[in-house]
Amino acid sequence: MKKGAFLFLILPVVLLSFGLAFGGPKDTLVIAQGVDPTTLDPHNHMETPAWNVHIQLFDTLLQRTPDIKRENLLAESYRIVNDKTWEFKIRKGVKFHNGEDCKAENFKFTFERMADPKLKLRQTVFQGVIEKVEVMDDTTFRIITKEPYPVMDAMMCIYGQPLPIKYFQEKGPAHFALNPVGTGPYKFVRWVKDDHILLEANEKYFRGAPKIKKVMFRPIPEATTRVAALQTQEADIITNIPPHLMRLMDWKGRSFVSKVPSVRVIFIAFDTTKGGPVADKRVRQAIAMGIDLKTNIKKVLEGNGVLLGSPLTDKHFGYDPSVKPYEYNPEKAKKLLAEAGYDKGFDFTINSPAGRYLNDKEMAEAAAGDLRKIGINATVKTHEWGTYMSRMYSHNHAPAYLLGWGNTSFDADFTIAPLMRTEKMLSNVSFPKLDALIDQGISTMDPKKRQKIYSDACKLIHEEVPWAWTYQQIDIYGVNERVNWKARTDERLVGFDMSFKK
Repeated sequence: MKKGAFLFLILPVVLLSFGLAFGGPKDTLVIAQGVDPTTLDPHNHMETPAWNVHIQLFDTLLQRTPDIKRENLLAESYRIVNDKTWEFKIRKGVKFHNGEDCKAENFKFTFERMADPKLKLRQTVFQGVIEKVEVMDDTTFRIITKEPYPVMDAMMCIYGQPLPIKYFQEKGPAHFALNPVGTGPYKFVRWVKDDHILLEANEKYFRGAPKIKKVMFRPIPEATTRVAALQTQEADIITNIPPHLMRLMDWKGRSFVSKVPSVRVIFIAFDTTKGGPVADKRVRQAIAMGIDLKTNIKKVLEGNGVLLGSPLTDKHFGYDPSVKPYEYNPEKAKKLLAEAGYDKGFDFTINSPAGRYLNDKEMAEAAAGDLRKIGINATVKTHEWGTYMSRMYSHNHAPAYLLGWGNTSFDADFTIAPLMRTEKMLSNVSFPKLDALIDQGISTMDPKKRQKIYSDACKLIHEEVPWAWTYQQIDIYGVNERVNWKARTDERLVGFDMSFKK
C-alpha cells in the first residue's frame, strides 16, 4: 500500500483521538502552526511562529508587501538626515487597542527599550546601535545611531512595534507578554497555552476593518494531525507539511497546496566555544564533507530544499553565487578526522526540534546516519520547541544543533551577525576575522563596498565551517478552498490581506 493511501486511512483515527470536529467556525480563520509562541511580547523573541501572531496585533513603521517590496505602514514618510540620523514621520490619529494615542513618544519608549542591554531582551538588533532617540513633535522622531547603520529601513519592516506607554508601565512586561496591546488590525482576546490564541478584528484600524472578523492560531505539532484538521475544515491554513502528505491536501473543492521557496535557511550549527572535537576546523570540514545533503534533500524532503554554499539565499543582499557547498566526500572526511587525531571517531550529539521545520528531526537523523558511516558516533536528541529555544538562548546545545533562520530583512547582516558574531544572542562561534567583516558591513553605507564585504565574509564562512550544511527551505502550506491567500517567500501569514471567498 502506498504511504499516502495508508495515511488517508489512518486520518479518521487521528481525528477521533484528537477530538477534531468537522468544520471550524464560519467567521474565524484558523491557522495551525507546528508550535505555540513562547511569548506575545513583540520585542522578546526571535521566532517566526510568534511573529505570525504579532503581525496581527502590532504594526511596524514599514512593512513588506506580498511581493516583498518595502512600503510605509505606521510611517507616513522617512528620510536619511545624515549617515547616523534617520527621521520618521508617523501617521496622525492612530490608536492602540485600549484607546491610547500612538505618538512619536511611543516610538522613543519602544526603541530605547529595545536598545537597553540591561533588560536582556532576546531581540538584540538595536543594542549597541542606537545612540539616542529624539522626539521632534507628536508625529516626528529621529533615531541617532552610534555608527552609520545602512539597514535601518530594512529592519523597520520587522522591528520597532510601538508599545502603549501607560498600559505597559502600569501592568509591567510580564503581564504584557500574556495580554498584549498594539495598534494592529486584530485585538487580543485570549491565549490558552498549547491550545489556541484567539484574536478579533480591530474595527477602528487605521487602514479599515479586516475582512475576516476572527483569527485563531492553534499549535498542532504532528503533521498528520494538521492535515486531518485541514481535511475536516477545522483549520484553514496549515504550515510545514511534509512532501508525502501534499496529495492529501490537494482535495478539489476542499483544500489546495501552496508552495514557495522561502528565505528561511535550515542548518546544523556547531558550538565551538566549549572545546571538544568541533573546536578543530578539520573536524568541522570533515563533518561537512561526510554528510550527503544532496541525497538527504532528495529523499527526506522529496526535493523540497535548495542546497546552499553560504548562509544566504539569492534573495538576500550580500549573496555570492561563487561560494559553493562542500561536496560529499566521505573518504576525504575520514582523512581529515585522522589528521585531527580522531581516526577512531568520537561521540557527537545533534540537538533538534521535532515538527518546527519541514522534516527537521528526519533531516538531523539522516545527517547522523551519514556521520556514523565515517566513524563518528552521531546521535540525535529532540526537544519540545519552548524548551529548545530556552536552551538555544542559554547556549546549551553543544556540540551541534539544527535550526532555521528566516531573514526577512533581506540583508546579509541579519543572518551573519546574530548567528555568527562573537557573543551574539544566537551565536556559538568566534572568528575574529569574521567579526571584523561583520562590523565593517553594518557600518558602511556604500552598497558596492558592502557587497564586497559580505562576499568576503561568505568565503571566510566556507573556510571556517561554523555550520555543517545549509539549505533553503521550500515552504509547503495546506489552504482551505474558502480562503483567498497564497504563500509568501517571507513566511508571513498576514490576516489583514486575507479574505473568505463568497
